Amino acid sequence: MRTDRTGDILLQALCALAALLAVAVVAGIAYEVLSNASGAISRFGLGFLLHTRWAPNFNIFGAAPFIYGTAVTSLIALLLAVPIGISIGLYLSTVANRRVRGVVGPLVETLAAIPTVILGFWGIIVLGPFLQAHLEPALHGVLGFLPIFGVPASTGASVLNAGLIVTIMVVPIIASISRDLFLTVPRELRDGATALGATQWEMVRGVMLPSASSGIVAATFLGLGRALGEAIATTQVIGAGSAIHASLFATGDTLASRIADQYFGATSKLQVSALFYLGAILLAIGLIANLTAQGIVRRVQLNLAGAR
Repeated sequence: MRTDRTGDILLQALCALAALLAVAVVAGIAYEVLSNASGAISRFGLGFLLHTRWAPNFNIFGAAPFIYGTAVTSLIALLLAVPIGISIGLYLSTVANRRVRGVVGPLVETLAAIPTVILGFWGIIVLGPFLQAHLEPALHGVLGFLPIFGVPASTGASVLNAGLIVTIMVVPIIASISRDLFLTVPRELRDGATALGATQWEMVRGVMLPSASSGIVAATFLGLGRALGEAIATTQVIGAGSAIHASLFATGDTLASRIADQYFGATSKLQVSALFYLGAILLAIGLIANLTAQGIVRRVQLNLAGAR
């Protein structure tokens, strides 16, 4: 009995230490980022979020183009990756037989293991020329009356290219989590819906998706975190523009890619501080996204509990 109690105490202490270590690491990162950004924060204030010019030679810095680029590329990634990832998860958990599942499932997960720099190279060599020569002219020809589908650029470097590359990174995260979530839905619920005459689509819509909805929301925001923080591949394909353009075919930049692109080449302390200010904004966006995800998950869980 004493040994069991000692083990319980050690286990509780170890878990508490791990939790405190995680909190300390996050607090340490936040402190370092904010302390290094203090010069830019004191000079530019909150106006930094709305200013659109980035001119290191004149010590003029603004974050608006990079916040916009981060939002647009992340939105593109989520709009494409969420339905694709959920569809893959449904296919692997409900439709595919065991042999196909054993082949397709690992391939989808392998996609997440591809280094981001390799995806960036692929975006430069393959995806960029394809967008410039085929997809962008086609979209402009059909939907050119919309500002987001403006005149195609002369190169494949664009916000659209970056959004599609980030989509490739987000899909395996959502697909893998969705598959595991759908597999946890009790077999009795699925068989019961089928026995009552529901089609496969009705079973998916009425049983599978509601049962896994809170987890799907969490997976979506996990994918959003991946999209927000991507730097290397985005830097390779987005074009490093410093202005806000309505067209997805124009060049742009994100918070993470601007930091990765200019930190080691910074020419002044103020520029370094401004880059840390961008990092602080990225941390704040990630925190807001995480808190929002937790709130949505709790609300979905309460709604499901009330429906039952």
